[in-house]
Amino acid sequence: MVVYRLFISWWRQTFSSFLSLHILQVLILWSNMILRLILGWLWCLIHMAISLFDLWSCLSKKLECYLISSELLSKYQILHLERLKCLGVVVDSREAKNVMEIKQLLHWFSTVGIKYVVLYDIEGVIKESIEHGIEASRDESTSNFSDVCANTKSSHCSHGGMVIECLSGSDAKEGIAKAANLLYSASCKGCNNYAPYTRGCDKMFTVFTEADMASALRTVGSGGPELDLLLVYGPVRCHLGFPSWRLRYTEIMHMGPLKSMKYSSIVKVLCQFAQKHQNYGKIGKLSVGRC
Repeated sequence: MVVYRLFISWWRQTFSSFLSLHILQVLILWSNMILRLILGWLWCLIHMAISLFDLWSCLSKKLECYLISSELLSKYQILHLERLKCLGVVVDSREAKNVMEIKQLLHWFSTVGIKYVVLYDIEGVIKESIEHGIEASRDESTSNFSDVCANTKSSHCSHGGMVIECLSGSDAKEGIAKAANLLYSASCKGCNNYAPYTRGCDKMFTVFTEADMASALRTVGSGGPELDLLLVYGPVRCHLGFPSWRLRYTEIMHMGPLKSMKYSSIVKVLCQFAQKHQNYGKIGKLSVGRC
């Protein structure tokens, strides 16, 4: 009898512990399912909110592009390009092979009233294709910039009343190398145009100023006007080796891939450039100008 009671007691304890363990497992399972359901709904809501915001942003940009292209926004109808004497365009060499897009870009620049454009790609694709593709003339438009074009031996042509200068990466490298050789040769020949600098007792060094370097670059034909605005078309946000001596106070704008270029984007960038204030290296009251 005693053994039977002990067995019943042991069986009840085992069953209750098993039942409580099973209930605990069920509760844990249900809590995990509820947590996953809540997290799933939260992820869907966040994803939907981001998708709606992206859709709204895309639609607003397309609407703005349409309004700018249709000249319905008074803000972009009149462009003040008095400060924009020279515009530079850097194109990735892989995208520069599309000549039709380059020509379309030049047509838009001519439409808005740009007078001087510098086209650059590091491999010289534009230099080879655009020169032969555009019906170039070196008479009226180029003669208006004869004093500027005389400072550079790069290729020039005119299109729609606009002077086009084509550069490549080799022009930048050769230009700086020739200018350095010219300065070195003049220094070795004992030219007195450069200021001597003495360190210690016997050693004397020749100091080349920025004006000396600019003069040497003009002499070797690698001068040219400094850019006021540089538009970069390509996957990377850099000037891809554009001659740095022509970018002292240049505003650089990344425009994205060439295949996604838009007339409205160009007008918008030119309007933003016209509204910017530049100190040209001088310290202002509130900020310091970029150089």
